Amino acid sequence: MKSAKYSLVALMAVGVVSSLCAADTLADAFKNGKVGGELRAWYFDRDNGTTSHQDIFNTAVVLNYVTDTFYGFRLGATMQSNYAPYADSDSKDLFKGDMYGSGAMLSEAYIGYAIGKTDLKIGRQFISTPLVSGSGSRIVKEAFQGAVLTNTDLPSTTLIAAYVNKFQGRTSTLADASDVGDIGDFTKTYALSVGKGGSVSKAFIDDAYSAGVINKSITGLTLTAQYALANDVAHLGDVSLYHAEANYVLPLNGFKLGFDAMYRTSRTDSALDNLNLEGSYFGGRVSIIDLAGFGISVAAATSDKSDDLIAGVGNGADSTYTGSILTSAHTYARDTDSYMGKISYDFSKIGVTGLSAFVLYADNDQGYTQGIAQTSGDWKNTACDVTYAFEGALKGFSLSLQYEKEDNDKRNAAGVNTNVTSEEYRFRANYKF
Repeated sequence: MKSAKYSLVALMAVGVVSSLCAADTLADAFKNGKVGGELRAWYFDRDNGTTSHQDIFNTAVVLNYVTDTFYGFRLGATMQSNYAPYADSDSKDLFKGDMYGSGAMLSEAYIGYAIGKTDLKIGRQFISTPLVSGSGSRIVKEAFQGAVLTNTDLPSTTLIAAYVNKFQGRTSTLADASDVGDIGDFTKTYALSVGKGGSVSKAFIDDAYSAGVINKSITGLTLTAQYALANDVAHLGDVSLYHAEANYVLPLNGFKLGFDAMYRTSRTDSALDNLNLEGSYFGGRVSIIDLAGFGISVAAATSDKSDDLIAGVGNGADSTYTGSILTSAHTYARDTDSYMGKISYDFSKIGVTGLSAFVLYADNDQGYTQGIAQTSGDWKNTACDVTYAFEGALKGFSLSLQYEKEDNDKRNAAGVNTNVTSEEYRFRANYKF
């Protein structure tokens, strides 16, 4: 949810800046534009616990340019590139769906217009909302083609409307299983965030519409609601998605308490759905925030007994309270009770500015329902993350290391147990300029 809120805040800020810092001429709009970007070197080591243990080293360059505003208009573009110089055939096969896809793509190419407290953005763009969201956890960030409209005229309220008709996945394999080795292109094949019990993780979608609202009228309370309609989804017909969330922060002496609740559900064309994808997810979380640098949270959730949830469009739409850092899909699979505990620490409290870390433990217990051909069982995830952002002469440079171990006590449709342990390391070096 944080990324979605930050994205909306950024869009709101554009409207304000447009009215204060507009260029006098078209030439000035281009001359005063802002150039930015990022250099990336990422290394992933993945042991899937069954058939393969491989690693991959990726390098990437991201370049971004946004013009100054001219009579409320602006142009923006972002190019993403990816190259895996040392990938062998086995690592290419294991990572073909998320990290192996070389090439360059113009992921953002849009025209924006801001007037008063309303902003419209049309074209290729990154979108981050609860139900329509591109994931940035891999070296190529997912993007959409469409339009996003935001408005903040109502007091303490942000309204958002969106339309998308194409999607850029991480690699070309999303659109065509036989097409391995290229960066993702904009196609009608979308990533769908579906619970692990379902058999759909990508699908042809003609287009999708969404509308949402964020309200902060009550001090400390943020209410979020969003609806999305995906049209003509392959094998499912029209799919309706719903998200509702409440986040409350209570300031106390020396720290804060956080209380969160989330509900999601999906509905499909009942005449076409034979995959049981009309599930739901309800979760709650209690957090201690910034207690002498520590953050502590515990969360619990439950899902529909017989159906899997379609959490949203794009791999970034699977944000839940009980997911781990590498996957959340287990948490909203059918008939799952899930729990998560997390402890974080900000080392700036002891003078080490830029260093932060957290550890978490997640348990997803999926029940077995006779007659439903799915894998069920108990997934236990232990994970940690250490991140350091440099200051001074190296400002903009950051390093991060993530590790996760997943123990699966799985049962197949016949009820036979198959125990699997998988592990993954992710190292990232980034320089933003």
